[in-house]
Amino acid sequence: MTALARASVAELSSFLVDRKVSSVELTEALIRRIEAKNAEYRAFLTCTFDLALEQAREADDRTARNIRRGPLDGVPVALKDAYDTRNIRTTVGSGLFKDRVPTADSAVWERLRRAGAVLLGKLECTEFCLGGPSPDTAFPISLNPHDTSRYTGGSSSGAGVALATGMVPAAIGSDTGGSIRIPAAFCGVAGIKPTYGLVSLRGLFPLSGSLDHAGPMARSSQDCALLLDAIMGHDPLHPSSSRRQIPPTSPDISDNCRGLVIGHVTNFSEAEGVSEESRAACRRALDVFRDLGAEIREVRLPSLWDYTVANTTIMTSEAFAIHHARFREKLGEVSHLTRHRIALGAFISAADYLRAQKARRVLTQTTFDLMTEHRLDLLCYPGMLGDPPHIDQVPPYYYLDTPLITAPANLTGAPAASVRAGFSASDMPMSFQLTGHMFADGKVLAAAHAYERATPEFSRLVE
Repeated sequence: MTALARASVAELSSFLVDRKVSSVELTEALIRRIEAKNAEYRAFLTCTFDLALEQAREADDRTARNIRRGPLDGVPVALKDAYDTRNIRTTVGSGLFKDRVPTADSAVWERLRRAGAVLLGKLECTEFCLGGPSPDTAFPISLNPHDTSRYTGGSSSGAGVALATGMVPAAIGSDTGGSIRIPAAFCGVAGIKPTYGLVSLRGLFPLSGSLDHAGPMARSSQDCALLLDAIMGHDPLHPSSSRRQIPPTSPDISDNCRGLVIGHVTNFSEAEGVSEESRAACRRALDVFRDLGAEIREVRLPSLWDYTVANTTIMTSEAFAIHHARFREKLGEVSHLTRHRIALGAFISAADYLRAQKARRVLTQTTFDLMTEHRLDLLCYPGMLGDPPHIDQVPPYYYLDTPLITAPANLTGAPAASVRAGFSASDMPMSFQLTGHMFADGKVLAAAHAYERATPEFSRLVE
């Protein structure tokens, strides 16, 4: 069981093609691991084991008839519990939705299902994708397997935990202000927030429609590429889905970075709250990229606070617009932390919102103009400010107290990956971020993969 739990999506796909293992055998092994570990780490809110075994048998039948649908056929996955799944409970982490059963699938699950993926279940997420470790949450929060007293990060927290503990090899999260990259960083796994519009948001419960992104999480960037290839594509049924799309990203994965020009955003590394350990991890990552053939140039962008304030103003305003009627009717059924974070939107004026949108346009133009001026392929900066806080010390408005280092990519819509970068003195995972030009998701993932191949010692499965 441990060997299969350690295997990557790419490896599992190869095992299935070569018939070294069947999808049913793989699914049964992961079910046993979930049954052994989920009570401790609480990654899954809803398990769909009977459905998974049925889908695994169908995948094995396709393999026997040599009509596999692609690299994900027969591979088990799990979804953040913000993605609608027909006839399967989808709570968005809220007691308000504890009995909510959608009648249609999200676009992401439609695509994964067509690719032959096997659904093991729905993963814990913070309430309405903005809540946190509030003592009155309707569902138990996931626990960081590297130190259960520390926060997993939100809001795709169950995904980070399930991946780090080997309960599932692939997951789908969502990201409005960092909700893929934060738990990926704190749990020591991989994740990418794709270019805005590359992956359809249909059937993903919204937090902030102009900032929400759907994207993959896995234990490697190569696996994220395989997942992204399956879920991206224009969706005429959703207005934010881009008609511009890109070729598959996984074929461009390589082990070197020759010719790549990476900009080290020095003022993000020096920003308020960034620990020396996080700065050092980013510098070491840049040294690895130099060894792999990349050129590193130091650059400065506008203040990280500028991106944070614009992102937070837009996110909170749009979240309140989505939830205000529901809160008026059933406020007592929403956790303390969620209702206070979303209720901040009631105090943001239309003028403030419009100023934030104007700032967004200026910051986006400035970011991409700088990348073009310096002929940069990618930007690199720390993944998190430092170690995850202890659960009982998570500030209720952490994104108002210190700048949000994941915010720039949400605001600009640029692809951004969280890449593991070793361990801190407290033995907690560290990370850095790579961001690229719009629709350069393949270049981001290829560089992340090359770095991961050069630093295998930073990969750790929690047994």
